[in-house]
Amino acid sequence: MKIYTKTGDQGKTGLLGGLRVSKHHPCIEVCGSLDELNSWIGVIRSQSENQEINSRLEEIQNDLFNIGAAVAGCLGETSKKSGIGVQPDRAEQLEQWMDDITETLPPQRAFLLPGGAPTASWTHLARNVCRRAERNLVLMLDTEETKLDLSRELVFLNRLSDLLFLLARSFNFESNHAETEWHA
Repeated sequence: MKIYTKTGDQGKTGLLGGLRVSKHHPCIEVCGSLDELNSWIGVIRSQSENQEINSRLEEIQNDLFNIGAAVAGCLGETSKKSGIGVQPDRAEQLEQWMDDITETLPPQRAFLLPGGAPTASWTHLARNVCRRAERNLVLMLDTEETKLDLSRELVFLNRLSDLLFLLARSFNFESNHAETEWHA
């Protein structure tokens, strides 16, 4: 199978169910942000030596593909019965992981500037892309007539950005890299 199809040469692309939309359509913006986020998480996994973290991040990467599939099908009739998206308990699982990480970190007493150890810095970048994906999803839900309830996916992205912030702090803490506090 060839990777190129030439079907997008006129600025349109296909969603699940066959609907063709402009490449700047809100659904495509969401899918693009999710793909970028997934790539940044791949960078984090490639640099982290913590197998437990890497395993959980791989699960999150699969969740992001599931969200992308749900978004790509949310305008069509086929998505109503597809069952794709995040599982009902995934946000709660992220919350539990955040609680576990928080117990290992010193208290945060100020706003923190993004940065630190390389893996922490990349995690901050992923957090920012996650926030963009969340904003794009909200915009899509506000402007498009969707056939799916994507509220679970929206909650998941919101929790994921918080998790990525804590992971960045954790990477800095584990590497003995001091966090930089914001000074107004």
